Amino acid sequence: MNIVLIGYRGTGKSSVSKLLSTVLGMDLVVMDKLVVEKAKLSIPQIVAKFGWDRFRDLESEVAREISRENNCVIDVGGGVVLREENVENLKTDGLIFWLKARKETIIERIKDGDERPSLTGTKSFIEEVGEVLKAREPLYQAAADWIIKTDRKSVEEVSAEIIRTLLQMDELDDLRGTLEQGIKRIDEIEQEE
Repeated sequence: MNIVLIGYRGTGKSSVSKLLSTVLGMDLVVMDKLVVEKAKLSIPQIVAKFGWDRFRDLESEVAREISRENNCVIDVGGGVVLREENVENLKTDGLIFWLKARKETIIERIKDGDERPSLTGTKSFIEEVGEVLKAREPLYQAAADWIIKTDRKSVEEVSAEIIRTLLQMDELDDLRGTLEQGIKRIDEIEQEE
């Protein structure tokens, strides 16, 4: 079983996936990192040289490849839901959590980032976030097995909510011990802060 985190940039996918991987003892798979390794170029370089379509092709190749993995926490790029085949591949052995945040929260979290090129190329940063979110939200909704709101929540709170959701699933009884241990580890981390 894989835990797959989807959502727009700034919703907490990277931070939550790292913590879940650590406390559950699962491998961490970062799709964007695998795309960069495959292309031997950064994401801005891929887009500048080949365009967004080529980036999405590489992303689909990676989604296909990681669908064969097991016992992973998978941090996917925000646009992975643009291709239904990606969602189908990620659901092969994955449970998909949509990390959702309000537009204002996302803007505050990513306003200083420069690791991603513009998706539209013509809009202001705030307009682009609003436009892209509006287009993607139905796709995130359709792909998600669960929705976790991340506004005003710590990484630990979001991670614990995901684990508690998994603990409610009868078909994951064989993972109950691992999941309960993950909750204990998160509680310890929160007490240290």
